[in-house]
Amino acid sequence: MKKSMLVSAMALAGVMAANVAVAGGHEKPIVGLITKTNTNPFFVKMKEGAVAKAEEMGIELRTFAGKFDGDNDTQVQAVENLVAAGAKGILITPSDTQAIVPTIEAARAAGLLVIALDTPLDPATAADSTFATDNFKAGELIGQWAKAKLGDKAADAKIALLDLSTAGITVDVARNQGFLKGFGVDVKDPNVMRDEDDARIVGNDVTGGSEEGGRRAMENLLQKDPGINVVYTINEPAAAGAYEALKAVGKTDALIVSVDGGCPGVRNINDGIIGATSMQFPLKMASMGVEAIVDYAKNGAKPANSEGLDFFNTGVQLITNEPANGVDSMTADEGLKICWG
Repeated sequence: MKKSMLVSAMALAGVMAANVAVAGGHEKPIVGLITKTNTNPFFVKMKEGAVAKAEEMGIELRTFAGKFDGDNDTQVQAVENLVAAGAKGILITPSDTQAIVPTIEAARAAGLLVIALDTPLDPATAADSTFATDNFKAGELIGQWAKAKLGDKAADAKIALLDLSTAGITVDVARNQGFLKGFGVDVKDPNVMRDEDDARIVGNDVTGGSEEGGRRAMENLLQKDPGINVVYTINEPAAAGAYEALKAVGKTDALIVSVDGGCPGVRNINDGIIGATSMQFPLKMASMGVEAIVDYAKNGAKPANSEGLDFFNTGVQLITNEPANGVDSMTADEGLKICWG
């Protein structure tokens, strides 16, 4: 019995030693990328950026994705696999921003650098850093554009706000409030939607971020006031749905603005469906995240937040074919060269 236990212990020690040798002496540093899914064009582009940067820097990239949006269990397993493999760091778009936190904390305790991409953890400080779009700025840009396009008529605008949901999700709030500020509306508390008292706001409705949801929300608000002439949308699918509802009642002259910068949305600018959109850069998020982990592996330096923000801003660009004074933009044709999806 004792001899059997001794053999088992020696075998286990041998496996552990081999694992340490593999992790410690791996020819290429390992970096992990974990996305919510592998089908959403945003995450496809994110993976593309990480793969290209990993090849350029001579590191091994291991990629994982949830089976569906919200699949926390698969993401937990992916983090644990990367820790066991001796990875230097992890890039993750968390499906459940709270439930994943204990696993992330364990990875950091094991010495890995963890960077949240696009979606902050809750709390955000559970990750070493967050690389994301400044969604408030993205909203502000399309608000400024719409105000400039209307000119004096902005004072009498009738605004429809097509949000994601009523849950107060960070990205939803930031884009909505940024748009209103850019348009010149007093947003009261910038962290709270729907507390404004500006008479130009016809109302808010929710879309779920889908084309069908955008159409339904637009129909609801048109019943409230058929004179709506400015439409803010949480994303480009919702904008496409809003356009269909407006077209059905002969109102194709309303200004529709949005956020994302996916290729279908940019093409909708060329087609006259969307007036302007704010483009975000998932490829850049991931490629810069890979660079940050490699830097950390070399010298222990962690990425710093952008000035005045609690995350690292990966940029935003206004896309429109109708430039407005005082608002920097590029055309849809230019945008098609750098869009995603």
